[in-house]
Amino acid sequence: MDKIFSYQHRIQYYETDGMRIVHHSNYIRWMEEARTAMMEQLGYGYDRMEHDGISIPVLSVSCDYKEMMHFGQTCRIEVRVTAVSQVRMAVAYEFYDVKTGHLCGIGTTSHCFVGQNGRPVSLKKKLPDIYELFCSTLYTPDEA
Repeated sequence: MDKIFSYQHRIQYYETDGMRIVHHSNYIRWMEEARTAMMEQLGYGYDRMEHDGISIPVLSVSCDYKEMMHFGQTCRIEVRVTAVSQVRMAVAYEFYDVKTGHLCGIGTTSHCFVGQNGRPVSLKKKLPDIYELFCSTLYTPDEA
């Protein structure tokens, strides 16, 4: 099973600011796009997850900006699941300029699994196959 998922995003003009660089808030949106694509690549997209009565809200998000990105560039986002427990998951992101290969940003998100009532739920108990799926994608630094 792949442990590094890749997603590409072509930067649009409206994503830039008055200095003609990508506005910092867009990296957060791209994290969600990349995470959604990862879930779909795993065969467990948000539509199926919601059908199963599970949501994975964001508990925290961070992003460190290394190099500016601009309109017209294509950004490759590498996504890794870095932690999984019965009720939580952490995801790491690296943003690269496709043309130069330069690392432009590093981000993380942490999530919890909740049921339709908004209360935490043990994914291991409710959906053991999906819990095992997430565990099988767990990336550790020694695998680099």
